Amino acid sequence: MSFNDNVRLDTSQVESGGRSGGGPGGVVVGGGIGGIIMLILALIFGINPSDLPTGGTTSGSDTSQVDAGGQQTDDFAKCQTGADANQDAECRVIGTVNSVQAYWTAELPRYGKQWQPTKTVLYSGATQSQCGTASNQVGPFYCPLDQRVYIDADFFGLLTQRFGADDGALAQEYVVAHEYGHALQDQLGLLGRAQQDPQGPESGAVRTELMADCLAGVWAKHASSTPGADGQPFLKELTTQDIQSALSAASAVGDDQIQAKTQGRVTPENWTHGSAEARQRWFLQGYKTGDLNQCDTFAVASVN
Repeated sequence: MSFNDNVRLDTSQVESGGRSGGGPGGVVVGGGIGGIIMLILALIFGINPSDLPTGGTTSGSDTSQVDAGGQQTDDFAKCQTGADANQDAECRVIGTVNSVQAYWTAELPRYGKQWQPTKTVLYSGATQSQCGTASNQVGPFYCPLDQRVYIDADFFGLLTQRFGADDGALAQEYVVAHEYGHALQDQLGLLGRAQQDPQGPESGAVRTELMADCLAGVWAKHASSTPGADGQPFLKELTTQDIQSALSAASAVGDDQIQAKTQGRVTPENWTHGSAEARQRWFLQGYKTGDLNQCDTFAVASVN
């Protein structure tokens, strides 16, 4: 899904988590990919997220860094337009954050709600969140304790190389939109259901994740008609190839796919995100209907 070349990007919606030098890699921990960290990892695996192995930690809160000459630099100065988002993964994340937030800002008043701006922390290697260490051992996530999304753009390469997602733009944009689905759930008071029922194929955790997939699909449906501050839509019309790209990412982060690749067997009783098929189906549910109301995964008898 390509950005319109001349649309302006708003880098104030992201923060730098720094460059720890840890780089991508390490094993993917359970259901951590694309999920909510908070207490789920501790509940399921007995792991404190801050104890996960990483290449180091940094703590960032703005986009300013100091270069070798002692001068302040802007990590995201390279990200000015949609053309930059089409060429650079970090700029693509920023453009997607802009688009997703613009969409929910315009959409939620129809339901009597107001979108609360939510920043993304872009980092490389590892950084600290109030939910623990952010790294590619955990994957992108939304932290409700500090109300931020955490993403290392290098994760997209890991998703392709190790888990079979293609490297298309919408595969990456889907990941960002999914995490903002969790931010929306938090604002609507729905996020706690994941903790109350944390694992199993029909669990609250799985239903929460699949709802976020559906919300990502709703955004995708409307992305090409959602304008930025300059009145121009951030993104061009989706193509069939774009949809297939998003579906490849949804499949790659299915619990059954991850378990098969990491432990050689599938154990549905431990699922936290849903099967590959279910993740694709709920994304398509959102995309085909374009309707927030069609994403209520708690209203159906079975989600898988």
